[in-house]
Parts: sequence; structure tokens; C-alpha cells
Amino acid sequence: MMTLSLIGIGCGDPAQLTRAAVVAINAADLVLIPRKGSAKSDLADLRRTICADVLTNPATRIAEFDLPVRNAGEVDYHKGVDDWHDAVAATWSQAIENHLGNDGKVTLLIWGDPSLYDSSLRIARRLKRLPTIEVIPGITAIQALCAAHALPLNDIGEPFLVTTGRRLREGGWPQGVDTVVVMLDGGTAFQSLDPTGLRIWWGAYLGMPDQIIMSGALAEIGPRIVAARQDARERHGWIMDSYILKRRP
Repeated sequence: MMTLSLIGIGCGDPAQLTRAAVVAINAADLVLIPRKGSAKSDLADLRRTICADVLTNPATRIAEFDLPVRNAGEVDYHKGVDDWHDAVAATWSQAIENHLGNDGKVTLLIWGDPSLYDSSLRIARRLKRLPTIEVIPGITAIQALCAAHALPLNDIGEPFLVTTGRRLREGGWPQGVDTVVVMLDGGTAFQSLDPTGLRIWWGAYLGMPDQIIMSGALAEIGPRIVAARQDARERHGWIMDSYILKRRP
């Protein structure tokens, strides 16, 4: 039987690994490390560092593979993502077959947590040979962002909404909530909102040595975030950020 273990590794700080994650890594026959191109080599380096720090089982092998790139020019967003997931599943299947065969325990180290705005679980169910799937939860970007700002996410007795930059840009402020968490924002979707009465808590490279955080009234801080984000992307070649918006009626 094949078991695929998806292990949440947090947002960049190896100290965020849980004891369950360390046990699961050492129980693996094979750890797969995806490469996402030279611009995002930091992400593969982090996974290598984690393995070097916690892997004590000499029988566990490590193998790297190149991930296919999503076609960002696809007009139909959902079809583009669907096609990309198929391509990633095929790549996973081939890497597992090449390095492990049809029997054993393979592990993938997932940025953040496998259950929140991550496609690993959906991709796993598209593998050529459907494995038994095991999930080890990890620290999410939301938790890391709130911790970095020492911010309670919800107001007392009030709900909040987690959404994407694309949805915020296309739909505006969601109805029925005064707190919105925005993830997977390829740009700065908060610029599409009327900043009156809005505050923002923003963070990039959370948990990593290059972490940047900024907060304040959106009208004042928004332009500074845009500039900082552009500068960081130029320096690193990539950026991973998220933010929380709160509305005060």
C-alpha cells in the first residue's frame, strides 16, 4: 500500500514544526522536495534545512523534482487551475514511481497547512495510483500574521472571512463581516477598496529572516505597503504575503 503524508511545516521558521511533523518525517521512506524555479529557490532551501535539522532516520531518502508552472494567461481561471493540478499530479506520480515504486510511505512538506488555500489534498486525489492520505496540520499564514502583529483575529463574538485577492478585487468588501483575511493576492487588491474606516495588518515572508510587517490606517499605510512589496519582489524575485483588513463603521 502507498501512503502519502502531507505535512504542514509552517510559514518559514523551522521551529514551527510540531512534534507530530517530526515523527511523520522520520517515518517516511521518501521525502519529495518540489523545486519552483530559481526565483523561488528559498522555498526548496527551507525544506532542505528542515530535513537536515530533524531527519534522523538513515533509511529515509530525499528526492527533488521540478513542478510544472500554471498558465497564468488562461482566460478561464478555474480551467487553468484544473489543468495545472492535473499536470502537478502527473509529476508527483512520476517522481514517486521513479524513487519509491508502488509501495511505501512518501512525504511532501507543505508550506503553511495543507487544509487552507493549498491544493495538495486535491492534487493527491488525482494521482495515478490513489494512496492512503495522511495529513499533519501546521501553522497557517493567518496564525503567523496575527502573531507577528500581536493581533486577535476576531472581534468579540464576531465572524471573519478568509478570501483571496482575486475575489476581493472582483467582488469588493464581503457582506456581513467587518474583518477580512486576504491570501493569495498576486497584487494589492486592497487598492480597489475605499480606504475610509479601514485598517490593515500586512506581512510578507512570515516566519523567515526577511519578514516584513506593516500596519495602520489603509489610506496611510496602503501606499507604503505597495512600495515595500515591489521593492521586496525585486530583491528576492518572489513574494509571499497576506493581510488582514478590519472595518470600523
